[in-house]
Amino acid sequence: MPPKFDPSLIPPFPTLAYEKSIFENGCALIAGLDEAGRGALAGPLCAAAVILPVNREGLAEALLGVRDSKQMSAIERELGAEQIRKIALDWSVAWVEVPEIDALGMGKAGRLVFVRAIDGLKSRPGHLLLDYFKLPAVRLPQTSLVKGDQRSLSIACASVLAKTARDALMLSLEEVESRYGFGQNKGYGTQEHVQAIEKYGLSPLHRRSFCEHLLQGRLFD
Repeated sequence: MPPKFDPSLIPPFPTLAYEKSIFENGCALIAGLDEAGRGALAGPLCAAAVILPVNREGLAEALLGVRDSKQMSAIERELGAEQIRKIALDWSVAWVEVPEIDALGMGKAGRLVFVRAIDGLKSRPGHLLLDYFKLPAVRLPQTSLVKGDQRSLSIACASVLAKTARDALMLSLEEVESRYGFGQNKGYGTQEHVQAIEKYGLSPLHRRSFCEHLLQGRLFD
């Protein structure tokens, strides 16, 4: 078994330590990647890729407060996302839609959304920083970090862009399908969301394979 991750390795805020080490070894374009929506019952999977100007003086200070998006308030994420888009050398947001998730399964869908985020960049990165995952099909050097969104500022920036993009989409989807409270639960399995599924069944926005698995195989109309 691999050794357990040591939580003492997590800094108070994500840093540029990995980015600077890679940069000093001759790679200027380093893309951090992260996703949002992996555990949701409804809505697409979203991923973002962010290339920061690692050698810019004062970069960490300019992005102070950016961290794992789950640790930020909605207002902090929106302000952080705006700053990231201003500062980044390049960034992209990509999606894998519900029918694709059902057809591929979450493992393949998760790798696909990262590939799409990389392909969405205008510049080809020379190295990837990922939160836990690796992409065997992508022929680029990669560093996979446990708790990467808490350790690498590039990954944290990608986390924020993916989360804010997906939250905005789920809010807009509530206007299309109002019965499930997507604006509040963002597609995740809250008690109210599960009760709405039990009452109304699944909508086309729900991941049928996911729902049937996570909700203990109940049958839906």
